[in-house]
Amino acid sequence: MDVLLSGLGIPESPRWHGGRLWFANWIEQQIVAVGLDGAVETMDTPVERLMGWSIDWLPDGRMVTTGDKLRRQEADGTFSVLAEQGGNEVVVDGRGNVYLNGADFDFAGGGAPKPGYIKLVTPDGEVREVAGDIQFPNGMVITPDGKTLVISESFAGQLTAFDLEADGGLSNRRMFAEGLGPDGICLDAEGAIWVSTGGSGVVRVAEGGEVLQRIELEEHRAPFALALGGNTLFVLTAEWRAGDSITDNLGRLTDGPRTGEVLTLQVDVPGAGRP
Repeated sequence: MDVLLSGLGIPESPRWHGGRLWFANWIEQQIVAVGLDGAVETMDTPVERLMGWSIDWLPDGRMVTTGDKLRRQEADGTFSVLAEQGGNEVVVDGRGNVYLNGADFDFAGGGAPKPGYIKLVTPDGEVREVAGDIQFPNGMVITPDGKTLVISESFAGQLTAFDLEADGGLSNRRMFAEGLGPDGICLDAEGAIWVSTGGSGVVRVAEGGEVLQRIELEEHRAPFALALGGNTLFVLTAEWRAGDSITDNLGRLTDGPRTGEVLTLQVDVPGAGRP
């Protein structure tokens, strides 16, 4: 794999948008955009939360960010509060419905785990829970036909699929693949998902669990999230060992070594769906 960027904090939530890769650089509290030529643009995040936030775009091109609240970037570049609901990961469907997930316990501070949720924020601002009992929800994707949402359940080691209903609800919960270590995920045009294994590897997995391709990174290099931009696979990674933490005992991000990288690999099947 080739190194596109290095010297990052914790790179997360990659999105291919407008011909560039966008991602959240958690430790620096920045939103970063980078082209395949390596040219970088950064902006400060409006998130009032130290870790666990994500970005995506509404159909009209406005960015949304999660964290302590759901925010929307306006035409003048400022951010307004779209909903008081906070969350971790986010994905927006073609109708402007925002799906965000989270779990109401202090993960950074070592709080006891609690089941998480997926909540829907409709274009008119209504917020309702559409799925519960999610074992530490993480990355989500929506298929190109807008009929299926797949979420990473990190603590369960599986990908879980739902049907998307006309009113934005989720139904027909089922296993997509298990025996993984899923975090941020991405979908390709053949319906397969690129996902981390829980160690230093990533796999391309079909519905049902068949592993179609496997890539191993250097030892102790954790793949936090993946994205596809055309036929380029982006792997966001940093060095990580058992017992490592990116926060102090007050939940503040530490100013540790900048081992984060964005790696690229050319693949045969291009990206599809959302984000």
